Amino acid sequence: MVRGKTQMRRIENSTSRQVTFSKRRNGLMKKAFELSVLCDAEVALIIFSPRGKLYEFASSSMEEAIERYRNHIKEVQTENSTIFEFQHLKQETASMGKKIEVLELAKRKLLGEGLGSSTIEELQEIEHHLERSIRIIRARKMQIYNEQVEELQAKEILLASQHAMLNGKVIRLYIFINKTFESLFQCHIQTKEKIEERSANLQISAEGESSDVETELFIGFRQDRSK
Repeated sequence: MVRGKTQMRRIENSTSRQVTFSKRRNGLMKKAFELSVLCDAEVALIIFSPRGKLYEFASSSMEEAIERYRNHIKEVQTENSTIFEFQHLKQETASMGKKIEVLELAKRKLLGEGLGSSTIEELQEIEHHLERSIRIIRARKMQIYNEQVEELQAKEILLASQHAMLNGKVIRLYIFINKTFESLFQCHIQTKEKIEERSANLQISAEGESSDVETELFIGFRQDRSK
């Protein structure tokens, strides 16, 4: 006759529960000691009673055992995190590979390749995409043309402004040269007139001196001066 497993549950009687706790606690700590001695294992056991009293056993040092446990937990968590990240990256890579295959197939169809297995609906959709792409390309081309025309017009306005500025400078320089030439010409005429006037005065003065020298007063008959 096979006996069924007895269901374990909390002991309701507090006295019985305390007695059972003491017995099982001692047995557990004895087993931990035997395991550490017989198997040369590092064992650390911590027990809190229902009232919060601490019971502990350590085969070497409780602090070292706890620190070793924490380090092990960190390593396990890091390893699990690395495995999770690797699996996630693997899934992402597989998903990206499928997306690339779909995009490559769509690209070939847009280029007119691999259309043998395409249905009428797929061909119509490809045609719609191509027409839309052509409209977008033409609109962008017209935008570039307009931008280039506006840029050329701005350059034309700038060149016209610079040309007008240069013309103004040339005109002012021409007027300045004319005024300078006229001033020099007037100075030349005035100098010439002064020279001619001075020459005439000198000539008149010379003729007057010559007349004074040759004129003599004679009384009586004029005799030959050569005698």
